Amino acid sequence: MASVHVERLDHLGLIACMIKDVGLISLIDARLVPDAQEEITPGEAVAGMILNGLGFANRPLSLTPQFFTNKPLDLLLRPGIRAEMCNRFTLGRTRDAIHAYGCDLLLSELALAVCAQERIAQRFPHLDTTSFSLSGTYVPESDKQAIHITHGSSKDHRPDLKQVVLELLVSQDGGVPLVSKSWDGNTSDTPIFKERAEALMAAFARSPTPRYLVAEATLYTEDTAATLAQLGFITRIPGTLKLVSQVIPQALQGDRWHRLDETTRYDGLELCHYGMAQRWLVVSSQAAMERAEASITTAQQRAWDTIEKQLLHGHAKRFATPEAAPAALQALSKAWRYHQLDTSRVIEHKRSTGKGRPTPTSPLKAIAWQMHAQVRPAQEVIEAHKPQSACFVIGTNIHACHVSDAEVIRAYKAQSGVEGGFRFLKDPLFFVSSLFVKKPSRIQG
Repeated sequence: MASVHVERLDHLGLIACMIKDVGLISLIDARLVPDAQEEITPGEAVAGMILNGLGFANRPLSLTPQFFTNKPLDLLLRPGIRAEMCNRFTLGRTRDAIHAYGCDLLLSELALAVCAQERIAQRFPHLDTTSFSLSGTYVPESDKQAIHITHGSSKDHRPDLKQVVLELLVSQDGGVPLVSKSWDGNTSDTPIFKERAEALMAAFARSPTPRYLVAEATLYTEDTAATLAQLGFITRIPGTLKLVSQVIPQALQGDRWHRLDETTRYDGLELCHYGMAQRWLVVSSQAAMERAEASITTAQQRAWDTIEKQLLHGHAKRFATPEAAPAALQALSKAWRYHQLDTSRVIEHKRSTGKGRPTPTSPLKAIAWQMHAQVRPAQEVIEAHKPQSACFVIGTNIHACHVSDAEVIRAYKAQSGVEGGFRFLKDPLFFVSSLFVKKPSRIQG
């Protein structure tokens, strides 16, 4: 009786087809020269690890052949490949070869080759960072190239866990990762963006078509200005700059708005800042107004909770002079942003000598003064603050003849591609993607 051998394709066929369509195996083999003694090439080993990462990510390398035992490798990779060929020795040597070649370099070369092949636009690459929270115990490494897993500003909202930081540069068209690099868990965005901007200067200069860097407000600092002046950049100007708080009211008062679409408008101005001639675009939208209203309502409620406690303690306090009570109340009200005094009065408290109820002729021992106040929302201030909170400023040093105002705004708002790239890396495939970010043996858990 003939035996029946069942193989499961599942979802792996889709991934294998994509690997073959973009020519990933041949691209890797062209950079990592195959060893004649190996039964599979480096490209095939990486393709196997990608397939292995979809459901087998938490197992040691020694169990990898177990994963491929019931898989149709003739279809997924090529005829003649058997499960036992994907063993830990072959895969380990492949990963060592990737590390020797340069993890970041290999990822960038593969991404750029695929983008050119698939005609993916690279005019506006987007730069951002994220953090990966990690649990478990990590063995200290003596290698200076190893990243340091430690506590930092957690973008995963898990300050209790140690983390590593990942920098990612993706294409606006499809959010394809172009460059990635891992950093220590306590690294801030400023040095990351500064180093990446310096590295991109030569790459952009060699590009056959103009390319411009798009990033969040962390990119725009006085320290990075000299580098940015040599790049074409589009970024949000930090709201902490005093000049931003001046140009937004001017735009609201000037009423020179241009319509980008039904819900978005903008006003532009030219100026010189940090020694660079720039265009600043003040942008306002209906969605931003709704966010501003919700944010102000929340801030107003929190402020009211604080004011209630201040008044509770203030009403219980006694002052030596009638002038001291209003002065204390005035000092408190200076810190109120969304509230103001409604009514206030000073109450006199007389203390007589002796015991019992005082009589009209009882001599006075002392007089104390108590303040009593009522507070109401500063509605005019709130309504005036909403339009300002609904505005933000985008800055660029690219001349308008190359990139219009509308293109600048759309390029900045298209940073959702970066978020999509991070979401891709934060699923189980991050285990495989880390092969190209840092040598896997550096992170143990």
